[in-house]
Amino acid sequence: MTEPQTASDPGTELAPMVMRRTGQSERYVLQAAALRRRQLRAAVLYGSARSWRQRQPLWPAALIGAVAVALIVAAIAVAGAFQKQKERDAEEQAERAAAVTAPYDQD
Repeated sequence: MTEPQTASDPGTELAPMVMRRTGQSERYVLQAAALRRRQLRAAVLYGSARSWRQRQPLWPAALIGAVAVALIVAAIAVAGAFQKQKERDAEEQAERAAAVTAPYDQD
């Protein structure tokens, strides 16, 4: 059988972390701090998803966009119809005014 490697052995870096005898507790502290930094960076960059690979579904945004476009088109159509009706009312009023004044003009 082989003896476990110590920190002074030349092949220490080749052994897995669990099998190494670590005399440096700072190494674990630094690794924990690095892990914490990576987790915080991922949380800031990717939000609650924690990863860019977890994509949010696209259909809710597409549905909201389609509803917004439909509302805008409907508002433009209503405004156009209101404007046309206003013009028709003005023309009818002008025709009525012309019909009322026409008999007096012929005399």
